[in-house]
Amino acid sequence: MSGSTPRPVRRRTFVLGTAAVAGTAALSGTASAAAFGWSDDGSNYVVDTGANLVFKVSKTNGDLTSLVYRGTEYQGYGGMNSHIESGLGSSTVSIKQSGTTILISVAYGTLRHYYAARSGENNIYLWTNKADTSVSATRYILRVKKGLFLNDEPDSYTYTNSTIEASDVFAKSDGQTRSKHYSKLRVMDYNYVGWTSGSVGLWIVRSNHEKASGGPFYRSLLRHQSADGGGLYEILYYGQNQTEAQRFGLQGPYVIALTDGGAPSSSLFPGTLTTSWADSLGMSGYVGASGRGKVAGVGISGRNTAYAYTVGLANSAAQYWGSARSSDGYFSIGGVLPGTYTLTVFKGELAVHTTSVSVTAGGTTTLNTIAIPSSNDPSNATAIWRIGDWNGTPGGFKNADLMTYAHPSDVRAASWTGNVVIGNNETASFPCYLWKDVNSGILVYFKLTAAQAAAAHTLRIGVTTAYANGRPQVSVNGAWTSAIPSPPTQPNTRSLTNGSYRGNNHTFTYSVPASAWLTDTGQYNVLKIDVVSGSGTTGYLSAGTAIDAIDLLA
Repeated sequence: MSGSTPRPVRRRTFVLGTAAVAGTAALSGTASAAAFGWSDDGSNYVVDTGANLVFKVSKTNGDLTSLVYRGTEYQGYGGMNSHIESGLGSSTVSIKQSGTTILISVAYGTLRHYYAARSGENNIYLWTNKADTSVSATRYILRVKKGLFLNDEPDSYTYTNSTIEASDVFAKSDGQTRSKHYSKLRVMDYNYVGWTSGSVGLWIVRSNHEKASGGPFYRSLLRHQSADGGGLYEILYYGQNQTEAQRFGLQGPYVIALTDGGAPSSSLFPGTLTTSWADSLGMSGYVGASGRGKVAGVGISGRNTAYAYTVGLANSAAQYWGSARSSDGYFSIGGVLPGTYTLTVFKGELAVHTTSVSVTAGGTTTLNTIAIPSSNDPSNATAIWRIGDWNGTPGGFKNADLMTYAHPSDVRAASWTGNVVIGNNETASFPCYLWKDVNSGILVYFKLTAAQAAAAHTLRIGVTTAYANGRPQVSVNGAWTSAIPSPPTQPNTRSLTNGSYRGNNHTFTYSVPASAWLTDTGQYNVLKIDVVSGSGTTGYLSAGTAIDAIDLLA
């Protein structure tokens, strides 16, 4: 079956699964069992799910070497298999059947990786246990043959395009940009990623990411399509624009699911999938449902109902999150490993409250209404003027939406330069990103009343991340210049150019003396914002920062 000729695909489309479309999941990938079982072809363990799926796993290194669905081979491009990272090398690979489940175990040093198949299902369940840093295992990549699924979306590219950055960002002839980094989505925004041809769907359904890092708002590559084929990813740890240390332990399951063109079943989604059938398989680090607990909150007061709120749990061993109900802030987070966690309430992506919570196996930790102190939300401070709002994102600023799926040089981007006048569509006019070599020195014009001009005021600039220690230094009317602020802790990799503004939210504050203001109330005061840093290179890779909000307090 692995050598069969791929059928022609008449309709080629792409899909990134999101929570918003989860309810439309059409097919479960389950069929009546026919010939469930496994064999050994000498080089591979060959598993027939008894439905329409046959796959092979190398006995040498644990690579997925074949993925045949309805007689068509989907696995592989460029002579490469599907595997953890770029392949493990010589490993100990074993197989066993337990009733209606087949488990393939791969041992490589301290790493353990597993493939499981269930009778009558067109799914492969995967777990990965990275115990320490001795093994580089940060992702699983499913490599897919060229020509079976095509797209011309942000997360694709071809080798005929012009490379504009780091050999992984490309410009098309029409000026639009493409890169595998441009997924558009945060982790919490999607349940699955993949493609459909109309008659066949190939997907990876993500795990709950409890052993991943970066939290619910983290963005990383999910999928790519190029001239030689495509790739689907489950990112277990990704260092680019990372805000947290790596976590270790068993992560999964994540699922390779094949369908007759529809979305994967919602029963496979993180938070929905149950795997009691795996409890007795003996996987290293596996904790079943009975060994987990739950956190539930009856509500959150002090919210700004214009924003969505998310509740996160995190410690050095695991992370979880859940959405707070818009009506009252109720939340419930299940499947949590026992331990003590920092609970964080996010307004948008801005942390506005933290506390500690403990979870026990089989128990539910119920929390009374969480009250967010007014002072914890910077939006509650009275401002003379404000550009944007405090929500931990550059949403609403110029080019903000585009930057999650395009390079700043993209032809669709509005000019990164241009000054701003308070009262004249100031948020949409202010660029979401500032760079030392691109638009440093932007001017903001505003008027003050006589009483306002007679007093000192605090200026605040909130940022969501920075590249190369870029940070704002300000001056007012050429009469007063702030000190250069110290750089806050931020990721040390690219961010602004590869689709992510997510770093560590930080607020810079500047005490502007009354002597800096103009006393003529008919004249505009001029605030100048420069980006300073001794690092970075040129252009869009010069030192830069992403803006959350800017305001002048009363």
